[in-house]
Amino acid sequence: MQAVILAAGKSTRTYPLTLTKPKPLLKILNKPLLAHQLEALAGCGVKDAIIIVGYKKEMIIDYFKESYSGIKLTYVEQKEQLGTLHALHQVKHLLKDRFFVMYADDMPHLIDLKEAVKHKYCAALMETKTPERFGIAKINEEGFICDIVEKPKEFIGNLASAWGYVLDTKIFDYPLEKEEGQKEYFIPTAVRKLCKTEKVFPLKLKGYWLPTGYPWDLLNANEVMIKEITESKIEGTVEEGAVIKGIAVIGKGTIVKSGSYIEGPVVIGENCVIGPNGYIRGSTSIGNNCKIGNAVEIKNSIIMDNTHVGHLSYFGDSILGENVNIGAGTITANLKHDNENVKSMYNNVLVDSGRRKLGAIIADNVHTGINTSIYPGRKIFPNKTTMPGEVVKKDVE
Repeated sequence: MQAVILAAGKSTRTYPLTLTKPKPLLKILNKPLLAHQLEALAGCGVKDAIIIVGYKKEMIIDYFKESYSGIKLTYVEQKEQLGTLHALHQVKHLLKDRFFVMYADDMPHLIDLKEAVKHKYCAALMETKTPERFGIAKINEEGFICDIVEKPKEFIGNLASAWGYVLDTKIFDYPLEKEEGQKEYFIPTAVRKLCKTEKVFPLKLKGYWLPTGYPWDLLNANEVMIKEITESKIEGTVEEGAVIKGIAVIGKGTIVKSGSYIEGPVVIGENCVIGPNGYIRGSTSIGNNCKIGNAVEIKNSIIMDNTHVGHLSYFGDSILGENVNIGAGTITANLKHDNENVKSMYNNVLVDSGRRKLGAIIADNVHTGINTSIYPGRKIFPNKTTMPGEVVKKDVE
């Protein structure tokens, strides 16, 4: 088995996090999304992966180089962003027989990848309560996929297309065509034709499917994946008077200072300083070389590498990028007074995050002034600053 991973997109929906790096390099549990995917593929025997790159491709190539987790990597650039099927056609000369096709921003579970390889052709599917938002597979009387309908207006089923497919080179027998009304070429167009002559198995997922379309989806994925960790691994120093309760993974060179309280599951990288008197609550991931100061509370958040959160600050249900410096006393609000889902601005439209609790989304190289207060769901773009005592009521762009 080979694998093709589609990683060329610009991903404007995950702004401001993807203004400084491609989405496959955004981290969950201190590893890039693409690293999690490659490790899962290695677990089911894949030795050869082709990564289709485009936006900020040099960063992806520099990080993963020629191999990762025992998988040989080949990079092919999609120079024009003309859709997923167009991307797949860029690598047909490198494909030998059967292969996975996967989206770089979807997190698959190993249990489902192992099941997928048993079938000549299959599509990963997940039950959904909102079929009008997805491509929905129609199943025939024999139990195989007979059609895929994009965002159906009438109910035809509830099995949504998930992280990808198992295909073979027969998929290139069909001409590169667009659906009526579409501006790009999409893989389901070819799979729909394949269904007419071949049995395409509907792989109903048993594990998780974690798409990361918006920044807050990283929090959703982090919450699920951190619960897969079953054993603590503490390689750093925990001073007397510090308490660790539950599962904790703490990297080399990290110091947890006296008076700190860690409530797992928590992942903390290497060469960090926590505390004194820090409170790190469940489902939090903290990267390498971070400083979480005196009397700081972090809850259900992702803190990326080289970030400093100054004393007397609070971040809940938030994402902080790399090289962020948080001034002392910075507070995020993560819950609305009306208890409704938090909404966040994208492309001049308020988007429902689906989350009752959502704090701040702070991009790389941001500095906040002391005593900054941030409303729920607000975003601060790369290299921006706030003034001491500033109240962030709208995105800082």
